[in-house]
Amino acid sequence: MLLAAGAVPSMTLSSSEIGAFVSRSDALLVNLGTFDRERREATVIAVEAAAKDNVPWVLDPVFVERSLSRASFARDMVVLAPKVARLNQDEFAALARNPPTRVAVGAYARDRNIVVGLSGETDLVTDGARAAVIANGHPLMTKVTAMGCAASSLIAACLAVEPDSWRATIAGLLIVGVAGELAAAKAQGPGTFAVAILDELHNLDGQTLISHARTDIEKAI
Repeated sequence: MLLAAGAVPSMTLSSSEIGAFVSRSDALLVNLGTFDRERREATVIAVEAAAKDNVPWVLDPVFVERSLSRASFARDMVVLAPKVARLNQDEFAALARNPPTRVAVGAYARDRNIVVGLSGETDLVTDGARAAVIANGHPLMTKVTAMGCAASSLIAACLAVEPDSWRATIAGLLIVGVAGELAAAKAQGPGTFAVAILDELHNLDGQTLISHARTDIEKAI
């Protein structure tokens, strides 16, 4: 997905080199999808390097609702000041220890000075003062492994070029949502959809994105 969007990703996990990779990067995604000791150690080093060199980073606390140790680690990561947390409703409930109401999500973002990108049938993006609801996407996106992870990676790519984390998060979720809709119109099922969304993402331009965007922007929640 990142290559199709024009970004240059690296997925290194080596504790001996990840700090150098992060220092030379424009953004970092911390994804907890596979939670083993090597990844935990590499994550701590990566976040320390990001803080030292002012590299913005995104936290994707995958499946924290299924593991107490994973949820605890994710809460420790939030304290280290990610710009964005991109997660679904179950993950938010586990991470924040609160139901994912709009008021609770807004308060969580405001209290921790981060942007929350809450994915679902509609997406909510808030920094506690501003909020955007995004209605783009397609059910086939739930049938392809790692689509949420891909959305988080696209947010990181947007964060690399847009200093406003709220705007970058909206952009990333809009891009994947619109590409998903366009791909679904051509796909026959999850297999062809997985290929089609790469093509649609690669060919997506600003005019197409704007014409298909379905968003509701508010000043506060």
